[in-house]
Amino acid sequence: MKKIFALATAFALVSTAAFAQVATDFATLDADASGDVSITEANTVWPDLTAEAYAAADTDGDGKVSQAEYEAFLVANPVAQ
Repeated sequence: MKKIFALATAFALVSTAAFAQVATDFATLDADASGDVSITEANTVWPDLTAEAYAAADTDGDGKVSQAEYEAFLVANPVAQ
């Protein structure tokens, strides 16, 4: 849970307007349809995302953010529509 909070803090640094303007659904982020989001894919949407913030989202420490990890982040940090 601490890792999700750290990621939330990192994403909070991204402007709310910019965050709302980009597609944030998992399928869009997972550009290569691998079933997870790499840091490269995440940086395409959030160029200011740091390696540390990305690692915080990777709650199981496998080097990639799964759909479950991403959805947990969204539940904890809903994007204003």
